[in-house]
Amino acid sequence: MSHNCDCGHDHDHAHEEMELETMFLTLDDDTELECGILGVFEVEGLDGKEYIALLPLEDETVLLYEYKENGDEVELSVIEDDEEFDKVSNTFYDLFEEDEE
Repeated sequence: MSHNCDCGHDHDHAHEEMELETMFLTLDDDTELECGILGVFEVEGLDGKEYIALLPLEDETVLLYEYKENGDEVELSVIEDDEEFDKVSNTFYDLFEEDEE
C-alpha cells in the first residue's frame, strides 16, 4: 500500500509495511488520532496491570498507556506516576528491541 506524503516520492511507510491494527485515540481537545497498536504487554513488578504501546500514524512518537478491557470497551489511562512510567517504557523498549533483532 503506497502512501503519498508530499515528499515527491511514492513509497511505503514502515508502519504500513508492518500492517498494524489501528485504533482511534480521542485527545483532550476531542480530536481523534489514528494509532497503530504496537502491542499490549505486562510489566514485571506491576502485577494486575496491562499497558499498550501506540504509534500515531502521522508521527514517530510512541505513546504508552495503561490498558484495561471492560467487556467490549477498551479503557486507556495516562500513566501519572514517573516511576511506573519509567518501568513501562523500559519494558516496552526491551520488548521492542528484541523484535527488531
